[in-house]
Amino acid sequence: MRWFKGLLINLQFFSTIPIPFEFPMDRKHLERAIQTFPLLGLLHGGIYASILYAIVEWTPFSALTAAFVLWLAPILLTGGIHLDGWIDTSDAFFSYRDKEKRLEIMKDPRTGAFGVLSILVLLSAKFFFLYEITVMLQSATYLLAAAIPFLSRMVMGVLLVTVSPAKNEGLGSLFKNASSKRTLWIYPFYLLGFGVVLFYNDFYIGMASYLLAVILIVLFLKKKTIEWFGGMTGDTLGASVELTEVLLWMTMWLLHYYAMG
Repeated sequence: MRWFKGLLINLQFFSTIPIPFEFPMDRKHLERAIQTFPLLGLLHGGIYASILYAIVEWTPFSALTAAFVLWLAPILLTGGIHLDGWIDTSDAFFSYRDKEKRLEIMKDPRTGAFGVLSILVLLSAKFFFLYEITVMLQSATYLLAAAIPFLSRMVMGVLLVTVSPAKNEGLGSLFKNASSKRTLWIYPFYLLGFGVVLFYNDFYIGMASYLLAVILIVLFLKKKTIEWFGGMTGDTLGASVELTEVLLWMTMWLLHYYAMG
């Protein structure tokens, strides 16, 4: 039952899906929320893949329309919470100040020029990849699209548990204090299930490419989050979701050119 409550907590915190219940914010429930991050991503991924399939198969609309709706759907479904983290993290990083000053900038509710520019680049790159992918659409595209938010939330969970917090306040610290080294025991089983599904569909290159990309992203962000900010915050975790997703969309775009032709 705590697993289901953990997923519902995630929906309350990280989506715009209305959940009209109150749940205890104790350590056990928050730990279950961390353990169900990938399930939250899988739910999102299923929605995105379904939207793409519905537009392509059941409407006369163009690939441009499908790409736009798929580009817009995560913003509407998450309420832009991870994009907000991307903006704040970008403002802090591109200030080129020391760690303490960067943390102060992240707390500032105002958005600077670097935040605006970074969000434009991120969303433009994502739309470009989505459009090209929809133009080259294949049956495996839906499965690969559904896997992207699943893996991005897994990256968020790994960074949350394994990287020390930069400050003892905020959403990131709240979840961090509920975690332990044993919290991530379920993640390898999620990855095993992911691998089996792709293996069953005979798409080994896609499986290997995604897993390699995720490993490199985690290693890079674990090192740089401490180097740049002194540890993780809710904003850096949100930024990690957005960075992971755009890089996986790029990986998927390259797969359509070189492995799925």
